[in-house]
Amino acid sequence: MKVKKFTRGARLLAVAASLVTAAALAAPTAVADSHATAAPSAAQLAKASDGVLKADIGGTSWYTDKATGKVVVTVDSTVSAAEIAKIKKTAGDQSGALQIKHTPGKFNRLIAGGEAIYGAGARCSLGFNVVGGGVYYALTAGHCTNGRPSWTFGGGTLGNVAAGQFPTYDYGVIRHANNANADGRVYLHNGTYRDIVNANTPSVGQRVERSGSTTGWRTGNVTALNATVNYGGGQVVYGTIQTNVCGQPGDSGGPLFSGNTAHGLLSGGSGNCTSGGITFYEPVTRPLGIHGLSVF
Repeated sequence: MKVKKFTRGARLLAVAASLVTAAALAAPTAVADSHATAAPSAAQLAKASDGVLKADIGGTSWYTDKATGKVVVTVDSTVSAAEIAKIKKTAGDQSGALQIKHTPGKFNRLIAGGEAIYGAGARCSLGFNVVGGGVYYALTAGHCTNGRPSWTFGGGTLGNVAAGQFPTYDYGVIRHANNANADGRVYLHNGTYRDIVNANTPSVGQRVERSGSTTGWRTGNVTALNATVNYGGGQVVYGTIQTNVCGQPGDSGGPLFSGNTAHGLLSGGSGNCTSGGITFYEPVTRPLGIHGLSVF
């Protein structure tokens, strides 16, 4: 079923399709280790990746770039030289497979800001409205819904949290109190809407879009898949989509998409929409598959 016309309140749900924050990032500078020799094997790359995880340094994210044979580790401004040394030490004899990149700012999960959805004093953004078994749900970030069972929006009651996970994954599923409030579109902040009719995982280099209640409609490219991000304090999220689309506070939980296809839910990042940034997204196919849901 595709809903085409809605009340102003229902449209606010689509407007809530916004995105995450970021702290300043222009072009991250890469500092590759120079003592690597032969291209490492998949097992060696996995060992290097495990080493980064075991180092447990907040403000880091990483992914395996098979094209270069490197585990690319991005560190925010809070990560010290000593902590980078710890990462390399924990990687042991596979430290040569690490490529270190620096980005200004701090990786954060973003809750504050934007016109969107509200729960227990927090404000986040709605990503996509979805359906399963004739019941309608709203998807957002799991770090938003954790500990906040009831949600509202500008038009009244949104509903209660039905499922979610953070950390490890970062998604929340809110069951609509009124199915009529579920708009299957994304608001583009220019008076128009975009129908969302399917969902998949984008490819590296693909142009993507996001709609944010704080910063409006923005575009960029996917820079990595299956990226792990460590926000600190044991809050590690796996398998994210990494992009260079900018974002700012108040966009958490909002949608990543291209054309009519849903891709992800904003988890966190660093930077802003003046200088640029890095943003990470929960793949939308994960909660859809786990809970038997689909876009409409």
